[in-house]
Amino acid sequence: MKFLVTGTAGFIGFHLTNRLLAEGHSVVGIDCINDYYDITLKYSRLAFAGIDKTDIEYNKPVISKTNSSYTFYKLYLEEKAQLDAIFKAHAFDVVVNLAAQAGVRYSLVNPDAYINSNIVGFINILECCRHNNAGHLVYASSSSVYGLNDENPFATSQNVDHPVSLYAASKKSNELMAHVYSHLFGLPTTGLRFFTVYGPWGRPDMALFIFTKAMQEGKPIQVFNNGNMQRDFTYIDDIVEGILRVALNRPKPNAAWLASTSDASSSSAPYKVYNIGNNAPVKLMDFIAAAEKELGITAIKQFMPIQPGDVPATYANVDDLVRDMGYKPATTVEHGIKMFINWYTNYYNI
Repeated sequence: MKFLVTGTAGFIGFHLTNRLLAEGHSVVGIDCINDYYDITLKYSRLAFAGIDKTDIEYNKPVISKTNSSYTFYKLYLEEKAQLDAIFKAHAFDVVVNLAAQAGVRYSLVNPDAYINSNIVGFINILECCRHNNAGHLVYASSSSVYGLNDENPFATSQNVDHPVSLYAASKKSNELMAHVYSHLFGLPTTGLRFFTVYGPWGRPDMALFIFTKAMQEGKPIQVFNNGNMQRDFTYIDDIVEGILRVALNRPKPNAAWLASTSDASSSSAPYKVYNIGNNAPVKLMDFIAAAEKELGITAIKQFMPIQPGDVPATYANVDDLVRDMGYKPATTVEHGIKMFINWYTNYYNI
């Protein structure tokens, strides 16, 4: 099949692209390679997949040196005309939109980045899918949409109308926009609410990366909410498996669906939203302890209040993912941390 993967130089996009190529699919990847975090890591991910930094020019196709089924474009999704030209040049069976301005805390200081990438960029994706007959749009939502929801575990049937960060609001907006296109134009869309993804090649702004780097350097780590945080940490391979299963199963309209009585995560349109998490929240202090054990280092901890925009706990109900896809993420935190630290020490030659 032919896939478009946006955010292909990012953490999840990199892993998904390599899995698709390994399974014999054709991939067109798009990434703007912004400097939200170290672009060296992004270029290293691309190089791993055969895309040489020296060959990259803005909006020019680069074919992988190691797999001719992979073509990369450096492009901002806000560039609608250029994006549409890529859609017209390829007949995509599946579009996986992972490109976004990430991060809850960064949205407090640079809100414009979230509107440009997550709202303008996403409407351009929807329009290109609509006008170029893309078969299925799968897109990244986030557990952050649950906001002030206080009912655990988080289920897709629950209210998500009270986000606590602009990042979360932008992801909720994506779900609403996708439904409009599913309803008006019959575009099959599936949103995936990711729960705290981690693993090798991960983002430097995520907890495990920050903790590992600080402990290796003998520096203190900041432990927010005085350690009273819980996260449904989900290993990257589990995320990729979930994306693949969803991508190959287009949502179907539910003729019996009623807004007043039916599940909010489905519709009379070809629309669906899933949680994808480990269904096993871990206390932040236990997560740190597992990293300490793997590294053989005791962290210097600075206990801090909760950060604006953060939520104290996330916990995914994945019953519908299990029911519809026969799949549930299951990698243990201990194994996931081990795999990350192995990668980290090799990548940074520690």
